[in-house]
Amino acid sequence: MKKTLKIVAVALLAVANVCPVMAGGLNTNTNQNVAFLRNPARDAVIGIDGVYSNPAGVAFLKDGLHLSFNWQAAFQTRTIDTTSPFFALGVKNNGAMEKSFEGTSRAMFIPSLQAAYNKDKWSFQFNFAVTGGGGKCEFAEGLGSFENAVGKIAAGLQGLGVSNYDCAGYMQGKQYYFGFTMGAAYKITENLSVYGGLRVLYGIASYKAKIYDIRVKTMNSDFQSFNNFLTDRMDNLKLTKYALEQAGATGTPTYQQVVGTLQKLDQLESYRNGVNLISNQNGTGVAPILGADFKYGKFNFAVKYEFRTKMAMKNESTVDKVFAIDAVNTYLDETKVREDQPSLLAFGAQYSPIDRVRINAGYHHFYDKNAKKTYYVNSVRYDNKNSQLKKGTDEYLGGVEVDIAKKWTASAGFQITRYGNTDEFINDISFVVNSWSFGLGAKYQVSDKVAVQAAFFQTNYDKYTTQAVMVNDTKGNPIGISQNAFSRTNRVVAIGANLDF
Repeated sequence: MKKTLKIVAVALLAVANVCPVMAGGLNTNTNQNVAFLRNPARDAVIGIDGVYSNPAGVAFLKDGLHLSFNWQAAFQTRTIDTTSPFFALGVKNNGAMEKSFEGTSRAMFIPSLQAAYNKDKWSFQFNFAVTGGGGKCEFAEGLGSFENAVGKIAAGLQGLGVSNYDCAGYMQGKQYYFGFTMGAAYKITENLSVYGGLRVLYGIASYKAKIYDIRVKTMNSDFQSFNNFLTDRMDNLKLTKYALEQAGATGTPTYQQVVGTLQKLDQLESYRNGVNLISNQNGTGVAPILGADFKYGKFNFAVKYEFRTKMAMKNESTVDKVFAIDAVNTYLDETKVREDQPSLLAFGAQYSPIDRVRINAGYHHFYDKNAKKTYYVNSVRYDNKNSQLKKGTDEYLGGVEVDIAKKWTASAGFQITRYGNTDEFINDISFVVNSWSFGLGAKYQVSDKVAVQAAFFQTNYDKYTTQAVMVNDTKGNPIGISQNAFSRTNRVVAIGANLDF
């Protein structure tokens, strides 16, 4: 029964990265300017959006003040196809062992701002963006792990006459990492520049999850609330226990069985009326950023390294004491847990065969395995769940930008993202899967000082299916398999304006 309670807790407690806005590392958004959406390969581009993607290259812009204002709207779905033999006991499932659970996310306003002031060989820069998270994800009917936990409890109570269950679930998670970056670039020569900066992250997150309206059906009655079922069974067992004690039968197998059953039911006391958990977190972190840009003929090359941002998220939650359930302790009130943002190494190259055409390529590696994330095993705290990954995240990017008319620029590009997922790491609370994305858009030069741009970006995800695991009943007999298949959708639209003074 303790294993069942752990499943309930894991199902109810969200972890970081509930609904990230865009592809990137496990907890990093790379879409910090509209220009990225219309051509993701921006790592060696010289422009105001380089304040994020190529800060050293911004030093090659003209002297003066450069600003970029951006607005994005993202629309996502998450789909988990869960297989469990315990679903067959659900009265609404008609004996089926597989169900689909879908979460939706809509972030209508994702702002960002890039600013740079260039003077002679210096470029002083500022960036504000949602560098992690960025939306609310809602599973209106909960998750497969929610219902699986209730089904497993019902299966464990079949010896007490339980034949079916019914329940309702819900989960909502929100997370925002607001990033503020300040730094300066310096032109060592007309072809070489370097950059140094500092990023401050402020993270806020809130999670709501519940299992409610839990009911069970027995062979001798219609559906009744789980609360009433526990009360009736425990009252009857306590009377039987008392009678056996009065008869001096405490050493009999019957007495031991009654005591064992009472202990089993006592472990379910906190789930009489379902579970309703709320957790709010906040924290800050600081990390340096380094970069360099080198121009050679028709080529431009750039490199950037963002150090790991150590984040300690402080909990304010309804969990105010240590539980035997590991996952609950991650959200213990007034404690701090690690939710680091990983370090990033980015390379970029740009080639301009003619002045009107620019061809781009890029590579990103996120050191996810070294970014610590708190988790618990047998109530012992560990600070690197990401060590369960096979590797960090790799991204491969390409694109092209063409000045199709005097004032018009069109661009398009792609991004391929490969994570180091393992069955041990991935779960239905928080998951990412391999993907490829494409973006396209245009920029219009309204005047010498004003340009506007718009873009569309779509991510196409692979399906990640865990290895099937055989599930046994309480007697050790195999009754079916447990398995999950994960997939997502993502679309983003954006508009922005660049100003030069």
